[in-house]
Amino acid sequence: MTAENPYQSWVETFVTALSAGRAIGLAKMTHPAASSKVGEAPKALLFAPHPDDELLTGGLPLRLLRERGFVVIDVAVTLGSLVERRSGRWRELQAACAYVGFGLANPDRTGLEGINLASRARDPGRWALAVDAVAEVLIAERPSVVFLPHAEDWNTTHVGAHHLVVDAMRRLPTLACLVVETEYWRAMDSPNLMIESSAGDLADLVAALSQHVGEVSRNPYHLRLPAWMMDNVRRGAELVGGQGGSAPQFTFATLYRLRGWKDGDFHDVLDKGQFIAAGDGLDALFRRNTGA
Repeated sequence: MTAENPYQSWVETFVTALSAGRAIGLAKMTHPAASSKVGEAPKALLFAPHPDDELLTGGLPLRLLRERGFVVIDVAVTLGSLVERRSGRWRELQAACAYVGFGLANPDRTGLEGINLASRARDPGRWALAVDAVAEVLIAERPSVVFLPHAEDWNTTHVGAHHLVVDAMRRLPTLACLVVETEYWRAMDSPNLMIESSAGDLADLVAALSQHVGEVSRNPYHLRLPAWMMDNVRRGAELVGGQGGSAPQFTFATLYRLRGWKDGDFHDVLDKGQFIAAGDGLDALFRRNTGA
């Protein structure tokens, strides 16, 4: 490091920003966000393995709510592994979803148990009951879009949630919708969609994430969400756009894999990867593929 390094003060602004975020604390907040529409509005179901995943991967769901008028419903697959924390996590989840206007559903009052591949193999009876519970949500809500973790998202419950939802969809031969796979713990090898979030949308995701007080108190990962989204722009420039391609002038983005679901299986809906900027509409992509 030298005094002549022009990046020294620039890098230090990141340290300052993180310290300023810690100083905000975790006060309970309310937000005048518009609630999801009702009636004939299209629905997006966001299957979250744990409380907080609905926001960590929530860039596109939030834009569908605000820009396309979708009803976005977080389906809380589990309430975490600690039994003594589940009631608290449910209350925190309610506050977080209310902040951004997401609806909330729970396939089981206390969260599903054993959502992992080991349980799927060892206890097919219990797994079948969990699949039934998720299928009931799908039947009741009739979603146009389903969000779920990709199959290799490292965390055992994330991987389990992927297979749980896919098993449930395969129970429903008439189900036709878009499926958006998400990533958090392990990056996808082949995302095909990069969605930019505006600074305002990201600030709301961070604020809502801060309502998961018990989790971010031990690890303030809500403050690192902007940095994660910035790195997604770096990765997505080539993973979505192709090796050697030019990076879009995004600041914050989330990567997804968009496919369709029909006749009990996935099918491609995009010919090539797409970048969607914060100022670009989602109408063409989601109206063309969902009719919504």
